Amino acid sequence: MPQRPVTRTASFDDLDARTFHDLLRLRIDVFVVEQACPYPELDGRDVEPGTRHLWLDDGGTPLAYLRILADPGGVARIGRVVVARRARGGGHAGRLVAAALELVGDHPCALEAQSHLVDFYARHGFAVSGPDYLEDGIPHTPMRREGIDQGR
Repeated sequence: MPQRPVTRTASFDDLDARTFHDLLRLRIDVFVVEQACPYPELDGRDVEPGTRHLWLDDGGTPLAYLRILADPGGVARIGRVVVARRARGGGHAGRLVAAALELVGDHPCALEAQSHLVDFYARHGFAVSGPDYLEDGIPHTPMRREGIDQGR
C-alpha cells in the first residue's frame, strides 16, 4: 500500500537547493508551460523572511505546493497553489490549503483564485472580495477569509 505524502513546511533559509529547485520546477511546469503563461516566476517573494513554503513530499518528489506570504496589515496571502498533473484528483490541494490555514490561524487570509476554483476555496472559508479580472489570459477572482476562530 503506497504511503501518504508527507506535508513539509519551510522558510526559504531552511530549503536546500535541490528542494527549492524541485518546487520551482513544479511551479514552472504547471503555470508557465502547461498553462502557457510566460511570466516572471521568480518574483522575489520566495525569499522574504515571512514567506512559508508548504508542499506534499512523496519520497523526495513534490506532488503539490503553495506558499504563504506575509502581506502588510497582518494579512496572510496564499499563492502559487499547484498540484503535479500526475497527482491531480487526489485531494492534495485541499490538504495543503487546510495545512496553510492551520498555520495562518485566526489572521485574515487572501488569495487570487483562478475563477474556476472559487467553489473549492469557498469550502475552505474564503469569500469573493472583488471583481473578476484576467491575468495572463486566465480569469481570476480575489478572495478573502476574515480572521476567525476556527473552533480548535
